[in-house]
Amino acid sequence: MNIEGLNPGSKIYFVGIGGISMSGLARIAYNYGYKVAGSDGHLSERTDELVQSGIPVYQQENDANIISFAPDLVVYTAAILPGNPELTYSRNRGITTVERSVFLGMLTNSFKDVINISGTHGKTTTTAMVTLILMESGIHPTMHLGAEMPAFKSSVYMGNGDGLFVSEACEFKRSFLEFRSTVACITNIDYDHVDCYKDIDEVIEAFAKFSEKITPNGYLVVSANDKNIEKALSLMPAYREALSLPMPTVITTGVEGELSDDFTKEPDFYATHVVFENGLAHFDVMHDGKLFTHIELKIPGTHNVRNALNAIACASLLGASPKAAHDALASFTGADGRFTYKGIYHGAAIITDYAHHPSATKATLEAASNMDFKHIWVVYQPLTYNRVEALFNDYVAALVPCERVLFSEIFTDRENVENQKISSKDIVASINEQGGNAEFFASKEDIIEALNACVHEGDLILILGPEDIRALGDRLAAIEKEKAGVSV
Repeated sequence: MNIEGLNPGSKIYFVGIGGISMSGLARIAYNYGYKVAGSDGHLSERTDELVQSGIPVYQQENDANIISFAPDLVVYTAAILPGNPELTYSRNRGITTVERSVFLGMLTNSFKDVINISGTHGKTTTTAMVTLILMESGIHPTMHLGAEMPAFKSSVYMGNGDGLFVSEACEFKRSFLEFRSTVACITNIDYDHVDCYKDIDEVIEAFAKFSEKITPNGYLVVSANDKNIEKALSLMPAYREALSLPMPTVITTGVEGELSDDFTKEPDFYATHVVFENGLAHFDVMHDGKLFTHIELKIPGTHNVRNALNAIACASLLGASPKAAHDALASFTGADGRFTYKGIYHGAAIITDYAHHPSATKATLEAASNMDFKHIWVVYQPLTYNRVEALFNDYVAALVPCERVLFSEIFTDRENVENQKISSKDIVASINEQGGNAEFFASKEDIIEALNACVHEGDLILILGPEDIRALGDRLAAIEKEKAGVSV
């Protein structure tokens, strides 16, 4: 592999190497023959694993690291603060520095075929599904994921050479506009990343521009039940024409009976005869009016039927077989943090999910409600103050129907928490005013104490939000194991 002007053996330094995406990119570069090092102020299991694999990681970010390693390229995350000493030194010395999304874009230019999975929700699950279907067909892509895959114990999978790359394409700060695709997918479009987009129209415009980097003979896979995708599709021809590019071939997917009115023809891939057993969907996939395969999912919810259809469509365009789709999805239990089973506590199942946006929250709650649990106790932590301010009423509407919601304070890793004008307490008050049942807890210990008073065998503890609150699932499972005398 030749990453845009960097010969194999060149040195790449990652500032913020401990992040889920950055650590994965570092591994990919290292696997393809580049010399890699990096720094991160927060050492973790991920950084330990990098060191064990042969990649040096420095905890202190200072110019001595750059002097010692002498990189040809420095990659940094968007979370790095201005004035970072490693970036400052590198730029002063004329060393090329690029943001993470630019480097990921460079990678997409280094593979013959690239499948990029975009969308406000479902990117991680769909990307993982695509990869597993391809692998089941004997096609081994390099994969870059925004979460760990239990099957690989990593957020990346190293494929056979530089023929095919499968990656998530995130719209945060419009980073996905850097990524070349031969097959692109848009799972859905919703209003999110409110610190980057002033309204839904700006989000739609960004997804329309995402089409600009699809190759002339490429494909675009879209869900046919999403009005915002329809609006993005209507904008794409003008963007493509300005670049003297024809429109990519559009492949539609959908679930029978829920198509948007403006999609007038039957989707290219659609689910029919959908039946749920304990929340898990069984369905037939039709393609061009004929039975393509039968699917039995191991992860719950109608939203995962849609994710599966998008994955099947993308993988089939690269030669995956119907049997491979059936077999791969029959054993797929999800990526880490996506309806992940963590163990039991007081006889109740513990499941964690990244659902931090109101729409994802609603879909996850609906999936859980169709499963065989006596009671569902929701532990919830919203992510970022600006998102809560912009989508406040949507959070309330999504959580009002719950039997009980135990709130932790809003989590943020990119905002100044001082002088914030909103709190989880405000969501709690509004939920209760509308007839719901929510409580605020100042600490994780208080949440555990509250769970102790209500949780029984046959219940579900559903922990929703960022990693900060999802870690409580591991903690509860460990407490239960210690009680049983099992070493952890």
